Amino acid sequence: MDISVAVVGSGFSGIGLAINLRKQGVEDFAVLERGAGVGGTWHYNTYPGCACDVPSNLYSFSFAPNPDWSRTYSRQPEIRAYLERVVDAFGVRPKIRLNTEVLEASWNDEARRWQIDTTAGRFTAKVLISGTGPLVEPRIPDVPGLERFTGPAMHSARWDHSVDLRGLRIASIGTGASAIQYVPEVAPDAEQLYVFQRTAPWIMPHSARPVKPIEQRVYRRFPAVQRAVRGGIYGARELMVLGFVKQPRGMKLLEKVAGRHRRRGLEGDADLIARTTPDYTLGCKRILPSNDWYRTLTRENVELVTEGVAEIRERSVVTTDGRELEVDALLFGTGFHVVDMPVGRLVRGRGGRALADVWDGSPHAHLGATVPGFPNLFILLGPNTGLGHSSMVYMIESQIAYVMDALNALGDADIVEVRPEVEAAYNAEVQQRMQGTVWNTGCTSWYQDAKGNNPMLWPDWTWRFRRRTARFDPSEYLIESSNRLRGPDRPVSGGPHVAP
Repeated sequence: MDISVAVVGSGFSGIGLAINLRKQGVEDFAVLERGAGVGGTWHYNTYPGCACDVPSNLYSFSFAPNPDWSRTYSRQPEIRAYLERVVDAFGVRPKIRLNTEVLEASWNDEARRWQIDTTAGRFTAKVLISGTGPLVEPRIPDVPGLERFTGPAMHSARWDHSVDLRGLRIASIGTGASAIQYVPEVAPDAEQLYVFQRTAPWIMPHSARPVKPIEQRVYRRFPAVQRAVRGGIYGARELMVLGFVKQPRGMKLLEKVAGRHRRRGLEGDADLIARTTPDYTLGCKRILPSNDWYRTLTRENVELVTEGVAEIRERSVVTTDGRELEVDALLFGTGFHVVDMPVGRLVRGRGGRALADVWDGSPHAHLGATVPGFPNLFILLGPNTGLGHSSMVYMIESQIAYVMDALNALGDADIVEVRPEVEAAYNAEVQQRMQGTVWNTGCTSWYQDAKGNNPMLWPDWTWRFRRRTARFDPSEYLIESSNRLRGPDRPVSGGPHVAP
C-alpha cells in the first residue's frame, strides 16, 4: 500500500500528528500501531498505581483540554481514556491501523520512498515519522539464572493481570518511577516483599488530590480559567530549570524538603534513613513524587535490600553477600531501552545503514527530529527532547509544529534531508550546554550513554525549544526535486499538503 505519510506509534506523538495532518488537509496517511489499542506508553503500562507525575492540566493536548480530570495528577486508565476520546473527537481513528508492528523501514533511493515492512504487509511512503518515543521497550537486567526461575516474572510495562500476587513472596527489582508506584500497591497483600535498591532515589512529597466538582464545572463553563491554570502550572514547573540547568547548587533547598519527607515517612528508623539517603545531587536522576513509598518500607512484611542480585534460582534470589531469599514471583521496575531505543535498529537510511549504526550508542538529531542520511524521516521525542521537570506533551506539540512546517516546505519536492554540518553543530551546542547542568554532577543515570554524553534531555528552557522549532528553516536542509538540488538560494514550493 502506497501512502504519503506513515506515522509509527499511536501515543501522544502519533495521535497529535495525525490530528494536525487532518487539520492541514492531508488525508493520505496511516498511523501504524503494533498494539491492540491506542495510547502508547499509557496502553502498555497498566501496573497497579500507574499514574503520571506531571499535573493533568499540563499533561494533555493544548487544543483538547479535559475539564473532567478526576485528579490533579491522573492515573493511567484516565489518561488512556482521554486519548481514546481525542482520537474519536478529531476523527482520526480510521487512520490508525492497530496490530500492525513495523519490522523494518528502509529508504529506497531510486524510488525515493520509504519501504515499510509490517506484520500486516508492506507499505511505501514518501515521509516516515517515528512517534514511538523512548519509553517503549522494557529493559530487564541480564541476571544469571533468570531463565531458570519457575514462578511468574514480569516487567512493570508488561504487567500480567492474570497473576494473583496476594499471599506470595515477591522480589521487586529496581526503585525507579514505576516501582515507586506499584510497590505500595502490591505490598499490603504480599506475604513478603523484598525491594531491591541499587541507588536510593530522591523522593518528594506528592501534591496529588481529587479535583473538586466545582473546579470541573468552572473549567467546563469557563475554559479560559483552565487555560490560565495550565499556564500557571507551566510557569511554576519552568522555574525548576534554574536548578536543573543554571545553578544546580540551588537544589539544596529541595534536598532539605526531601530529607524531612524521608525522616517523617521512615518514622525515625536510622538504618532505613541511612540506606535511603541519596549520595548525589537532587535532579541528577529523575525526581520521584510519593507519599506512600517510605511508609511502605516500614511495613513488617517489606524488606529493603541494598545488596545486588548475584543469581536467580528456580524459586529464590541470591544476593551479592550470599543470602538466598525464597520468592514466588519477580517484578522488574528496571526501566526501558532508552539510549539504545528500538527505532534505531528498525530504520535504515541511505546505503542500507541502520540508524543505530549511525548513532553508535549516542543518539543525536537536529532539533531531536532529523538525521543526515535519512531523507524524509522525522523523529518525535527524539534525542535531547526529554525533560526532568515539565510535560513531554509540550515538547511533542513543539515538534509537531516543526514537522508540519517541514512538510509544507517539502511540498512537491522529492527529498528533504538535514545538512550534516547543521546537525553536527546543533548536537555540539546541546552537549556543550549540558556541561553545567545537574545531570553532569557525577551520578550515573539512564540519561547518559557509554560515551558520557546525555542524548536524552533538553538542557534549557522549554520555551526556547518551542521558539527554535516554530519555523522550519530550508537553509538547514538539502531539498531535492526532479533530480535537482535546491539549496538555501532556491525557493521552496509547498502548501498545506504533501504531494504523493
